[in-house]
Amino acid sequence: MEWIIHLLRQHSELAIFLTIAAGFWIGKMRIKQFSLGIVTSVLLVGVLVGQLDITIEEPVKSVFFLLFLFAIGYKVGPQFFRGLKKDGLPQVGFAVLMCAGCLVITWLLAVLMGYNAGEAAGLLAGAQTISAVIGVAEDTINGLGIDSSQKSDMINIIPVAYAVTYIFGTAGSAWVLSSLGPKILGGLEKVKAACKELETQMGTSEADEPGFEHARRPVVFRAYRIENDWFGNGKTVDQLESYFISQGKRLFVERMRHGASIVNDIIPGQLLQKGDEVVLSGRREFAIGEEDWIGEEIVDPQLLDFPVEVLPVMVHKKPYSNQKLDFIRRQSFMHGVSVRRIKRAGIDIPVFAQTTIDCGDILELVGLKKEVESAAKELGYIDRPTNTTDMIFVGLGILLGGIVGALAIHIGGVPISLSTSGGALIAGLVFGWWRSKRPTFGQIPESSLWVLNNVGLNMFIAVVGISAGPSFVQGLKEVGPMLFIIGALATSLPLLLGLVIARYVFKFHPALSLGCTAGARTTTAALGAIQETVGSETPSLGYTVTYAVGNTLLIIWGVVIVLLMN
Repeated sequence: MEWIIHLLRQHSELAIFLTIAAGFWIGKMRIKQFSLGIVTSVLLVGVLVGQLDITIEEPVKSVFFLLFLFAIGYKVGPQFFRGLKKDGLPQVGFAVLMCAGCLVITWLLAVLMGYNAGEAAGLLAGAQTISAVIGVAEDTINGLGIDSSQKSDMINIIPVAYAVTYIFGTAGSAWVLSSLGPKILGGLEKVKAACKELETQMGTSEADEPGFEHARRPVVFRAYRIENDWFGNGKTVDQLESYFISQGKRLFVERMRHGASIVNDIIPGQLLQKGDEVVLSGRREFAIGEEDWIGEEIVDPQLLDFPVEVLPVMVHKKPYSNQKLDFIRRQSFMHGVSVRRIKRAGIDIPVFAQTTIDCGDILELVGLKKEVESAAKELGYIDRPTNTTDMIFVGLGILLGGIVGALAIHIGGVPISLSTSGGALIAGLVFGWWRSKRPTFGQIPESSLWVLNNVGLNMFIAVVGISAGPSFVQGLKEVGPMLFIIGALATSLPLLLGLVIARYVFKFHPALSLGCTAGARTTTAALGAIQETVGSETPSLGYTVTYAVGNTLLIIWGVVIVLLMN
């Protein structure tokens, strides 16, 4: 045992990876619906490992933190700047007020309790579930003109306060928004009805091809033998597809068999007759049951033996940015192509006819290879899965952001700056937005973004925990159990205030009120709980813009709260 302890002290990098492995393992454990979460678990394991008196060089922590912040900014950049446009301004305004409420309420509670800057920063980080505040606040405290021992005490207490308040910050947010939220907005049944009404308005009727869930309503390709007298002496493919449209069904003829021959290249004028076999593509609920009208469904391995492509496309062409999905579907190049999924800032949003498609959105197209790739070229950039990350883009972005963030202005002799961490966040926002406009470079695959985000953050948190380990127990005694109650108040009050502002000031739709409030607080877990409670995906329509603004402001508040408390 002593040998292992000595080894960890000699090679502190091994202590970090021990913390990461154990933290991720514990973080995935669940007792019914309860889980500590990855970040909190990594922090607590780090504290335990830190009891072994392990020293880690400061730059190690900073490197991982900068990678994390750049990744955050890159992910939400397109939505952040999109929100500054006219149609997104109400949601931006709401997010700013909501984030201001989070800061002011946390600050007032900290002042009331007599907390120092470190305790206040930890309270903000945990109660508002914004882990990045830990690093930003540390950088700011290090820049203060106070005694080094005071700095050390403040920095070491931050993770303690964070750990005490984070659990309710996560679980409590989901409970407040999913349970109390609908009551504040008029009652659960009223909110459910409003969500269903919004779905109908946005195109969830059969006539408008709404979104679908992968397991329940996927895009299918099915073969039928034509037996209906409607075809008479023959109908063209165009006539059949037009008839489907008139019936509220978006179905396409992809292939056919006439006699012994198979026709691969279907044209609008292709004649269809009784006895022919056709392959139809479209939503499952549209395709199922066509045997009642066209004829018997058949299993013809040869006829159905053709490739179907699922292709992610980043929309950036001007004619189709900021347009409704219904408008895009009606374009001639979308013949035979279905939109299976829309991702915005890493969040799935409903595939409704009236959903506005923003520049930078990822559409998942399904159809025949030729048709899908033709549509993709019209819409934007084919974002094929890749393992390659543009590290020139990443490295240059963090460098430039760090330089800007390091610049300081002096007010009353106090140096004020964004710090290198804040600069990395801003650089990520700009570079992420830039990539949505110029998608041929600066690519960071989703898997790489996950590594930069999750590994970057948790490596940083692991070092924080290990470094704070020796003083953690004493710090916990100092803050006392009262901090948990204060943290619960700091979590709940801004959320309740946000719901009231959303309903009575901005007069948002109930679904958007819930989504905007969750987004401004960057609580994805709460979004899932909300959607499950109301039985609708519509709250996610209000999540992305406010999430982008909230992620930016709440991190910057790490600087502000230290300055307010000092």
